[in-house]
Amino acid sequence: MAKAWEATLRKTQAAAKKRAHSIFGSTSMAHVHEDFFDDHGHIIFDDGHNKNHGSENIEPVPVEKFLPNGDYYVGQWFEYCPHGHGKYLWTDGCIYVGEWFRGQAIGKGRFSWPSGAIYEGEFKSGYMDGKGTYTGPEGEAYKGFWVMNMKHGYGVMTYENGDFYDGEWRHGVQEGQGKYQWSNGTCFVGEWKNGVISGPGVMIWANGNCFEGNWVDSLPTGDGIYKWDNGCYYEGYWSRDPKEMLGTYHCLEPELLDQEAYENWDPQELYNDILSGCKVCATEKITVFPSQKKLAAWKSPKGTDPRSRPARMSVDSRITPGGHMLESEGSFSSDGSNRRNSNSGKDGDLDGLSLENCTSFKMAPPGTPGKPLRIPKVGKKQGEIITRGHKNFELMLNLQLGIRHAVGRPAPPTSLDLKSSAFDPKEKVWTKFPSEGSKYTPPHSSCEFKWKDYCPLVFRALRKLFKVDAADYMLSICGNEALRELSSPGKSGSFFYLSSDDRYMIKTIKKTEAKVLLRMLSAYYNHVRAFENTLVTKFFGLHCVKLTGTIQKKVRFIIMGNLFCTEHTIHRRFDLKGSSLGRSTDKPEEELDASTILKDLDLNFIFRLQKSWFQDFCRQVDRDCEFLEQERIMDYSLLVGLHFREASKAGDLIPSGSRTPIGCDEQESEPGAPRLSKVDMDQLLIDPAWWASVKLGINMPAQVERAVRKMDGELQVLEPVGEYYDVVMFFGIIDILQDYDISKKLEHAYKAMQYDATSISAVDPKLYSKRFRDFIFKIFAEDA
Repeated sequence: MAKAWEATLRKTQAAAKKRAHSIFGSTSMAHVHEDFFDDHGHIIFDDGHNKNHGSENIEPVPVEKFLPNGDYYVGQWFEYCPHGHGKYLWTDGCIYVGEWFRGQAIGKGRFSWPSGAIYEGEFKSGYMDGKGTYTGPEGEAYKGFWVMNMKHGYGVMTYENGDFYDGEWRHGVQEGQGKYQWSNGTCFVGEWKNGVISGPGVMIWANGNCFEGNWVDSLPTGDGIYKWDNGCYYEGYWSRDPKEMLGTYHCLEPELLDQEAYENWDPQELYNDILSGCKVCATEKITVFPSQKKLAAWKSPKGTDPRSRPARMSVDSRITPGGHMLESEGSFSSDGSNRRNSNSGKDGDLDGLSLENCTSFKMAPPGTPGKPLRIPKVGKKQGEIITRGHKNFELMLNLQLGIRHAVGRPAPPTSLDLKSSAFDPKEKVWTKFPSEGSKYTPPHSSCEFKWKDYCPLVFRALRKLFKVDAADYMLSICGNEALRELSSPGKSGSFFYLSSDDRYMIKTIKKTEAKVLLRMLSAYYNHVRAFENTLVTKFFGLHCVKLTGTIQKKVRFIIMGNLFCTEHTIHRRFDLKGSSLGRSTDKPEEELDASTILKDLDLNFIFRLQKSWFQDFCRQVDRDCEFLEQERIMDYSLLVGLHFREASKAGDLIPSGSRTPIGCDEQESEPGAPRLSKVDMDQLLIDPAWWASVKLGINMPAQVERAVRKMDGELQVLEPVGEYYDVVMFFGIIDILQDYDISKKLEHAYKAMQYDATSISAVDPKLYSKRFRDFIFKIFAEDA
């Protein structure tokens, strides 16, 4: 029986190979032949390794399929989609030849465009990802590393005009150390940022002259030396503004110095004439990425609903709305699992999506493997608008008046190089605001008050460092729109206020917290200046309002950046510390909504970041924790926000590579049910403006893997269940103004007598930092 089956299989393979040769030629099907299988019928890839993908008994068969929409596929097949080696031809002329895994382009492959452009290299989940070579239709070529369709890492780019770049890339543009060689012989070696020359570097012209110094936006800016080939040079401060230029001429051999020629040479010529011929070529535009190409639906000859529209699935295994996908020889497997293989990346497993299995998509309790999660209820905009009659209306007016005065008053140009005296806690400015106004303050309807501005030069420099425009800052906080007060204060008793555009959060703080910030302000400033991607809270101002009269009340507050200022709806929020005592929400499940802040023991996800992001994340967490440990800070936490990218009409979250079948979501949909609009990440990837908004902890595309809590001895552990969701992530380290003072030491001593000392939040900063990092590195992982 087995021999007969093997003989039939070989005949089928030979026939498929013959048909493929007649249509595409013999060279295009080099891998689609008998070598697909080992003696047991399992897949054999190019490297000769048997990739059986775990315990699955995958037995692909060679097929040739002419699809209803005109697409063509020939190669290996398993159940309902390409699996193994195969070739897919789209009607628009695009072709992919290479490795597939359950409908996804994963492994080595070759994608060609009708224009003649070709990419040959590694794929992951349909994306150009890994090492690969792209050759454009005009002869331009890039050979190097890719991440999610973008040049990322080391690579060499040769342009059609003869220029070439050899160096580091990030998100599709030059960033880091790199060498650019122009076709006219001019060469630059140095730092790049966001596709332009920025930082220290050397430019050498074909005639032997060179400039060595600092660059900003591809122009010399700051200290630098321009050298002639005879050894003479001009050294000084460079600027596009002639008034800021300052320098002197030097020559090693004065007798060679042509005094008149050099005295008449204008350094501005370096900008006007010399650099005019040193334009960096623009990066080529790829109109459609492999991950955007859709696979046609294969309809079953039996059991097909004539009313359903055909679905299409992209190379990265997503199915677009409009239909369900059925294999041509039968129905789906009812397994319904969504597995992931460590060697092959994301598994686009669509088993269990036949119409007979629609009932399996009903809502289930959180944490139950195989049951869908639901989009949390999204309520109205957070906070109560502070209008006249509100108990804090006058305080809001005082705050807005004070900030407008502090930020708007004339000041000399801000320098980032501050004197140590600027950080002195005694460096503060008092301003009196009488109701009738004064020479420096406007009249107002509030009561008389005094305004204190702490270390104004430092916070002005911080706003410049964080690229905050003064006019926009005042408009956000002091514009015509009122602030919003969050519903209730935290455990500390602090109140939180949001600006009308959600960009800034204002928090009332205790005197002790203000002292901590002032004490660590110099170290904080140096830290955020040294590490652009720091995750610690961004502070923009520290102020105090003192009400005059009988009350004599002082209110101190800090202005911070709002981590969740985004057009995306934040569906899940987690406040994570690494401790367990009291670290769960006190709300019942039915009352949880998108604004509920969940804690350590509520966590049911593993956060997966792309490799380079994960490495950056680990390094930055280490740096930030070392800084906080040195400043004796504890009780901080990592605030995480998740925006889920895909959900059904009924509000069920759709795992990666899967979707609720047609018919299921309509049956469960209710009027007013939350529906998530799908963000097409492939379109965003070709939008430079979107990538400009992506940085570590902000607007990051990522995945989360669902997990359940299980007991391991006396400890609870998170056990992944292999169910993945595409998300946009936001995260940062907050609450960094609590030092390990006498009150925290007493709290630790008291609680340690009743509970396990390692489970409580109030511990020594060194222990807190270690525990925090250990926990964070367990719940964050590299996306395989």
